Amino acid sequence: MSKARGNLVEGIVTFVIGLGLWLFTGDVEVPVVTLTKVGVVMMCVGGVLAASGLWQEARGKD
Repeated sequence: MSKARGNLVEGIVTFVIGLGLWLFTGDVEVPVVTLTKVGVVMMCVGGVLAASGLWQEARGKD
């Protein structure tokens, strides 16, 4: 698997996990962090990774 495709897949998976945290952990109490905020951060990171993978794929760099 090329690096571009790996970044794209990793970004999509990270985004989906973050979306799940954001949608379904609103009433879960964790002492240190808020899981909904962790979900938002994971969605941002996943979006950046996916965009990076798309950019690398379009540029043809491996």
